[in-house]
Amino acid sequence: MSADPSAPSSPFAGELLLALAREGRFVLDPARADQAIAELERTLSAVRARLRILRIWQHAPTQRVDEIPDDLAPDVVDAVFADQLAPGRLELAATELPRYIEALRRARRG
Repeated sequence: MSADPSAPSSPFAGELLLALAREGRFVLDPARADQAIAELERTLSAVRARLRILRIWQHAPTQRVDEIPDDLAPDVVDAVFADQLAPGRLELAATELPRYIEALRRARRG
């Protein structure tokens, strides 16, 4: 089965949501928008934390989990695993999530 060449290469649509919000075609109730914004801000914070952990890990002289403090090891393993499953997606999410947040702020109907 071949991939559809017209399909977007990114699962994100931040620019589209921003354009729709600017045009007034993406409108939300303020309470729903505020809830979605808060959830996306938490997600963005988690993505940025994973990216920080991943960058520290990538620049470590020896990449050995047994040399990491026990309380940090699960976070390192999670970040490295996520990056191995979907290389570059954390960086893409860190770029796109702020666009979603801005689109939701613009879409607030109030």
